Amino acid sequence: MLVCDHAEYKPELPSQLDLPEDWDSPDLEKTAVQKFLYPDEAELPDDFEMPIWDHLEELRERVLLGALAAAVAVLTCFAFSKELVVFLEAPVASQGVRFLQLSPGEFFFTTLKVAGYAGILVATPTVLYQIVAYVVPGLTKSEKDLLAPIVFGSSILFYLGLFFSYEVLAPAALNFFVTYADGAVESLWSIDQYFEFVLVLMLSTGLSFQVPVIQVLLGQAGIVTSAQMLKQWRYVVVGATVAAAVLTPSTDPFTQTLLAVPLIGLYLGGAAFVRVIEQRKLTQGTA
Repeated sequence: MLVCDHAEYKPELPSQLDLPEDWDSPDLEKTAVQKFLYPDEAELPDDFEMPIWDHLEELRERVLLGALAAAVAVLTCFAFSKELVVFLEAPVASQGVRFLQLSPGEFFFTTLKVAGYAGILVATPTVLYQIVAYVVPGLTKSEKDLLAPIVFGSSILFYLGLFFSYEVLAPAALNFFVTYADGAVESLWSIDQYFEFVLVLMLSTGLSFQVPVIQVLLGQAGIVTSAQMLKQWRYVVVGATVAAAVLTPSTDPFTQTLLAVPLIGLYLGGAAFVRVIEQRKLTQGTA
């Protein structure tokens, strides 16, 4: 039978543990991820307290304002839906393509779809403003400095992607199909399927142009450095080719190449921009 002598038991105190001498020192250098998750007190915003119900009330108001802006934009675009349809038909208007509605109401529902997409794009700046205005009070000073360039750059790149798709990708893909069918079949296209093709192509291109924004966010969080981004350029070329094949509704290699090349250029430009940010931080740290 074992007997435990409680009088002789001495628990191991924290000071007796095998820990580094400066394990509790506040001067230990944090990683970039730790700085992002646990910012210093100097980076925190000024003391500002708001009850949870006030937060919810503000959130409700901003959601309603964003939804109202989107609804007004969609209704306005629907009033000009025929003009939007003619505008989106322009890439193949000179190729002799004729559009048909193959079922009753197909054109009406197509105009609803076009007005919905266009209205959301028009209301995007207002919706972004409501989101930014809600989250800004809780951000640190460095995050506030980064927020405006990120939102502005993301918006510019998205609309640049839409413009590139409308001016370059869509005409190239559609002209390929028209030329391939020339002399064999007459180009009579369903209006609904045509706009499904064009709208998906434009939306996917706009989203794919967000690559530099994602790179900047990863670089700011310290997850990936510019050197690591540039080192993986071979995988980026393969990934951009695969992404272009997935994002483009057409299956022709020419259109996929037209999207893959800008994606590679955007990735390299994003890596270069992250390098500039790193150099600026290094200069400020040594100053």
